[in-house]
Amino acid sequence: MSTRPKYLDKNLSAEERAKDLVSHMTLEEKAAQLKYDAPAIERLNIPFYNWWNEALHGVARGGTATVFPQAIALAAMFDDEFLKKIADVIATEGRAKYNMQRENEDRDIYKGITFWSPNINIFRDPRWGRGHETYGEDPYLTARLGVAFVKGLQGDGEYLKAAACAKHFAVHSGPEGERHHFNAEVSDKDLWETFLPAFEALVKEAKVESVMGAYNAVRGEPCCGNKTLLIDILREKWGFKGHVVSDCWAIRDFHTNYMVTKTPAESAALAIKSGCDLNCGNTYLHLLQAHKEGLVTEEEITKSCERLMTTRIKLGMFDECEYDKISYLENDSKEHHEIALMAARKSVVLLKNDGILPLDKNKIKTIAVIGPNANSREILKANYCGTASKYITLLEGIQNSVSEETRVLYSEGCHLFKDRVEPLALPNDRISEAKAIARLSDVVILCLGLDANLEGEEGDTGNSYAAGDKLDLNLPGLQQMLLEEIIKIGKPVILLLSSGSALAIDYAHEHCNAILQTWYPGALGGQAVAELLFGKYSPSGKLPITFYSQKNKLPDFSDYSMKNRTYRYIEEEPLYPFGYGLTYGKVELSNLKVDKVQIRENDIITISVDVENQSDWELEEVIQVYAKVTGTEYEVLNHKLCAFKRIKLEKAEKRTVSLELKAENIKVVDYHGNRIFDGDKVILFVGTSQPDKRSKALTGQEVCQIELPLLK
Repeated sequence: MSTRPKYLDKNLSAEERAKDLVSHMTLEEKAAQLKYDAPAIERLNIPFYNWWNEALHGVARGGTATVFPQAIALAAMFDDEFLKKIADVIATEGRAKYNMQRENEDRDIYKGITFWSPNINIFRDPRWGRGHETYGEDPYLTARLGVAFVKGLQGDGEYLKAAACAKHFAVHSGPEGERHHFNAEVSDKDLWETFLPAFEALVKEAKVESVMGAYNAVRGEPCCGNKTLLIDILREKWGFKGHVVSDCWAIRDFHTNYMVTKTPAESAALAIKSGCDLNCGNTYLHLLQAHKEGLVTEEEITKSCERLMTTRIKLGMFDECEYDKISYLENDSKEHHEIALMAARKSVVLLKNDGILPLDKNKIKTIAVIGPNANSREILKANYCGTASKYITLLEGIQNSVSEETRVLYSEGCHLFKDRVEPLALPNDRISEAKAIARLSDVVILCLGLDANLEGEEGDTGNSYAAGDKLDLNLPGLQQMLLEEIIKIGKPVILLLSSGSALAIDYAHEHCNAILQTWYPGALGGQAVAELLFGKYSPSGKLPITFYSQKNKLPDFSDYSMKNRTYRYIEEEPLYPFGYGLTYGKVELSNLKVDKVQIRENDIITISVDVENQSDWELEEVIQVYAKVTGTEYEVLNHKLCAFKRIKLEKAEKRTVSLELKAENIKVVDYHGNRIFDGDKVILFVGTSQPDKRSKALTGQEVCQIELPLLK
């Protein structure tokens, strides 16, 4: 009488079941499972599975799905609770599509439920092309948003709703053109203060199922074969239990670029012995040869296979699962569109407003909408995106929002980056049209910036001259000229700046009446932006990155020292600071209190502050807490974000808002990378922006502050 295999026993742990399942495989079968396109093992009822799928801001590259704003825009919401809800929606759509595709025996790439998201690298340099995939420049904000995204994606059920992946581990943020041979030299302080905290939080707190290694090397060791990162830190120090996947074809770089190995077999052996379980690429086709040469043991192959099968079991792939009944009708639904629309509204940042906004659609007779991004779908999608069933561009959103009596005139103005729109025309072939409609209009809405073809991933972008990175922070092509020519006409100008990164727009700040940073706002972004322009809602986003001035001198791109980088270490005054963003109203903070008279190392401090909406607008605001520890040489140069909360305020509402601050978040990192409770006191700043001079000048508001001694 046959007994039921242990790997089908749901009473056992996923790890126990995986160990038993793998014990029935041959060496050849185990080795084959370590490649991203893992073959079927029919005698064990294991179907083919392609591990490669993406969910950066919606289920990507696998057909129709809700397209949310790009990750950098989601970060601008400063709303971890809402981001968790968005991630849950993405997981629902991922399951809906997976269930449908499985029924149709479609197991192609981008159709699984192992999502290689989120990207939690630190956006340390505004030239990096992939910065818009991240949650910005701050380790604390990135950690809180990353934890929320992973928890939303993976769910809290009996099984994982989807498997998230923290990438790219570690010290990875350009240059893109050098990533296959670049060695990041980083101090212990910068490593543990800036580049590792978000990964640690996702591993320890969010229990992220997967971690992806980076292309670059750190201190001479390629990340996907880096024992220090993948074994010493990730598994032994942090206790990571999931699986590690290589970035795509990164292991090949070991012998073709880094020259730390001589053959593909040696590269495969180095990666697997260093803790990389799954190969996105094909170098693990040489694992059997590596085993034959004595470079890797069967036990090491077995261990990686067990980790991968554990993930598949945790996802319910071999059982009836609570998520099996999610219908395809739950994908791309009206409800999910509304959530994406809400995210776009929350993410747009009002950088300047001289009072022209919001526009009164009943008083404006003619609007000129000008610019290469005005009617662009590319800026809605960003990179790593799905296919939306409906798009609303900036132009379409404006056209749909004005009164019937209002005339909307449109001109492309110029190409996004070339010197002409039509190939056979003379340079600057749209300028006369743009100037003509500007003269005929009451107000000009100028739509400039970038798209994901100008900033993106090496090999995944048309920006071949810079491999996806920006050469500088200027508007590309003829856009600056277009801006200046339109300004000269003398009509009120509102700039809609669409980009995934900071641009140095000093001239625009000086001459435009209002500026909105729209990011890449998702498929329905044009509607959200129009709703903000015409006052249906008030803008409420905050910058998750610093916008540098043209006067600021950027450090060398390849220098990974944090000196003079990001708001924590900047030595000059920027154009727009991290955490900055205006609304249509005014919020006053007062009566700051804490429930401690001194702080101990393991304390949780409750902060309360009275918040008053001194306007007749319904507003959302972000209360931000920054810390500056004194009496220690290890504190950041300026100050650091340590708590935040997005709140909603009714017209003229006044109430007390409470936030929790962990003493852990005010610790400093010494030169050896140790996080320590050091110093004599901490100054806490609480406001709707940073406590820097530039934020005060832009907002006209002071932040509240309080000093507390540290008790050791």
